Amino acid sequence: MSLQQELKTILGPSGWIEGADAASWQRDWLDRYGEAPLGVARPASTAEVADVVRACHAAGVPVVVQGGNTGLCGGAVLGRAGGVILSLSRMAAISQPDVASASVEVEAGAVLATLHDALDGSGMMFPMHLGAEGSAQIGGLIGTNAGGSHAFRYGMMADLVLGLEVVLPDGTIWSGLRAVQKDNAGYQLRRLFVGSEGTLGIVTRAVLKLFPAPRQRATAFLALPDEAAAVRFGTRLQAEAGEFLTGLEFFPELGLELALKHVHGLAYPLETRGGCYLLVEVASGSDKVPLDDILGAVLEWGMAEGLVLDGALAASEAQRAAFWRLREEQPEGQRLEGAQLKHDIAVPPGRIAEFVDRAGALCRALVPDVRINPFGHLADGNIHYNLTPPEGMADFAGQDRELALRLARLATEMGGSFAAEHGLGRAKITLADALRPAAERRLMRAVKAALDPEGTMNPGAVIGN
Repeated sequence: MSLQQELKTILGPSGWIEGADAASWQRDWLDRYGEAPLGVARPASTAEVADVVRACHAAGVPVVVQGGNTGLCGGAVLGRAGGVILSLSRMAAISQPDVASASVEVEAGAVLATLHDALDGSGMMFPMHLGAEGSAQIGGLIGTNAGGSHAFRYGMMADLVLGLEVVLPDGTIWSGLRAVQKDNAGYQLRRLFVGSEGTLGIVTRAVLKLFPAPRQRATAFLALPDEAAAVRFGTRLQAEAGEFLTGLEFFPELGLELALKHVHGLAYPLETRGGCYLLVEVASGSDKVPLDDILGAVLEWGMAEGLVLDGALAASEAQRAAFWRLREEQPEGQRLEGAQLKHDIAVPPGRIAEFVDRAGALCRALVPDVRINPFGHLADGNIHYNLTPPEGMADFAGQDRELALRLARLATEMGGSFAAEHGLGRAKITLADALRPAAERRLMRAVKAALDPEGTMNPGAVIGN
């Protein structure tokens, strides 16, 4: 019996897709990576995942697990033709939240936005939010250790996972679905799989950490002179607002211009324009916290210091959503402008302004008049450093790789990372080999060899071939 026939038997007619019908799973989000699969396996249970992995392992056929396929580094598609793509979209169950334990168990194929909806009315929330939450699946978020706009307050995915169920490369099922924060019985295996991008095993279920849903919020949209002012203002705001600060997002004038130009329904809410903009939000699960007073006092200080040129407080949920859209539509505005280069950088938050200045000079030395849109998460130092060609040019004059290398090297020299929240996938392996210590890369390869000695789990991703 061929492997295709075996997988058809395991999964049934709706669980195995091949030929032209499998094309929609083949390419990555940016259409840069992906080879033709032998077929797409769509298991409906952990047992079926284990059976598929076991069969592929025996046949020596690679398996690449795919969630919502919203990643930007090519880690959820095949690096060479002939492997099996394993889609978890049929495994999307969400349990009733355990309010007393502040946790919820979900299958890996559950979509993030669906989880948010499922928690409505429970008094609890899952604090991860990102632009692709209408498509991104929990398993993919775990596999890439996703961050998002609230990571500085609640942590990245590794901090939000209490327990995991994982199918190992030989088809063995490891169940570590423990709904406790303190579990020091040896190595923290769940953290080994978070961020591994399916190279060590396939996450099938997870116990996630929940938080009380906010009962009140205060949101402001601010115009500032530049990133240096934003860093100074953000530092003061964090000191004053403490644990109530839940959003601190920044973007430049170019990003605002492109979003207003291309994205329908956006409107600028202020009278004065700035060089940099901040989206600020404070929230609390208690009605007794004076959020307006806290935020208002810092705004008054910022204006007196000349850091805040103009600002507006959201007077309704609709206005709050409109403020957030100006930040969330940054990638779409730039995409609709045309060609772009995306870089996912992190530096210590206090050095954001320095990085923006130095990186701008570096980029313009290679491509004069290149248009630069550095935006992202001020409080954790994550900068989505995206480039658009100069006016009248269709590309970056062949400097794409050199721009990526020099930006990555600069971030590394400044004590940061060239892979802040998108992972390595296939796109950033060369950078990792060049810029991370050799001992670090050897450790990663040793872990891979120990757990997946046959190399059948997402070969070519994270550590390369």
